[in-house]
Amino acid sequence: MQRAINKSFENIKLLSVVIPSYKQQRTIARDIKRIFSTLSTVQIPFEMIVIVDGFLDKTYDRAKKLENERVHIFGYEKNKGKGFAIRYGFSKARGDVIGFIDSGMDIDPTGIIMLLNHMEWYNADIIVGSKLHSVSQVNYPVERKILSWGYRTITHLLFGFKVRDTQVGLKFFRRKVVDSVFPRLREKKFAFDIEVLAVAYTLGFRRIFEAPIKLKFTGVSTITSKNFWEIIYAMLLDTLRVFWRQKITRYYAKTRKAPRISWAK
Repeated sequence: MQRAINKSFENIKLLSVVIPSYKQQRTIARDIKRIFSTLSTVQIPFEMIVIVDGFLDKTYDRAKKLENERVHIFGYEKNKGKGFAIRYGFSKARGDVIGFIDSGMDIDPTGIIMLLNHMEWYNADIIVGSKLHSVSQVNYPVERKILSWGYRTITHLLFGFKVRDTQVGLKFFRRKVVDSVFPRLREKKFAFDIEVLAVAYTLGFRRIFEAPIKLKFTGVSTITSKNFWEIIYAMLLDTLRVFWRQKITRYYAKTRKAPRISWAK
């Protein structure tokens, strides 16, 4: 079985996995070890790129202790948002297939292998983890299911995506997609996933497929009752900005070549 799996990945020369991390001092060491263990089960050259989004606790120090030739740790002083952290990590990645997985391990990292299999099976440009896949195993609070449904409905109305679930923190991209799409991105926080797909659609990357995941909500979240509605408002505002750029100003499609800007701007 292992040989068969490995053979299916023979076209991947180097896999890069970016792990954005925000205030994860409790779990970051375990997260890195679990992801490393998962990637080691398949004989693909790989690198892990951990991005610590703000020196706000001991996340960076604890991650740095695990750095080696395959695990690279980067960080910066001020928190700038998940979208910024992922873009920064992708700017460091050298792989011909590049993806990201959220730290905290709500998402089982063994799903990485499932996404890679789907990428090869469908010759996909982008593979996204999906809570709505028929064989996904999801343990998710009812209130979050309702919020996910609401946001999903809004984004489908605005953008017409065929992908049903856009928000899972597990996605993989071909290098050609990264090189074309990521320099055009502008969102640093909540609408990052939507913007990636919006730009990809605009540039003609339509081979986008969903893959199953295992998700168990741990309750470790940066969203609290104090900032809940503030975050919901920010998500909607960021999403409308993406809609404005794609549908109104046609910003993403203005030039045939990606603009020469810093991904980490």
